[in-house]
Amino acid sequence: MNYQYPLDETWSKQEIIDVVNFFSLMEKAYESKVNKQNVLAVYNRLKEIIPSKSEEKKVFAAFEKESGYSSYKVVKKARETNEELFSMK
Repeated sequence: MNYQYPLDETWSKQEIIDVVNFFSLMEKAYESKVNKQNVLAVYNRLKEIIPSKSEEKKVFAAFEKESGYSSYKVVKKARETNEELFSMK
C-alpha cells in the first residue's frame, strides 16, 4: 500500500481508528474475502462519523483515486449478496 487513507484531522482518535478499519476492510474485499455483516457494520459506523452523503462521496472518491478500490461497490455488494462471505475479485 503506497497511499494514504482520506482522514479528517477533526475526527477523534477512535473515529480515525474506525475509518481506518473501514478502508482496511474495503481493501480486503478486493484482495481476499470479507464477511457481509462486518462490511455492513463498519459502514454503519462510518455513517455515524460521516453522516453527510456528499461528504461520504468525497471520501470514497479520494480513497478510490488513491487505491483503485471502490467502497461504494463493496457496500452495494454486501447489501445485495446472499453469501455470508464475498470478494470483489
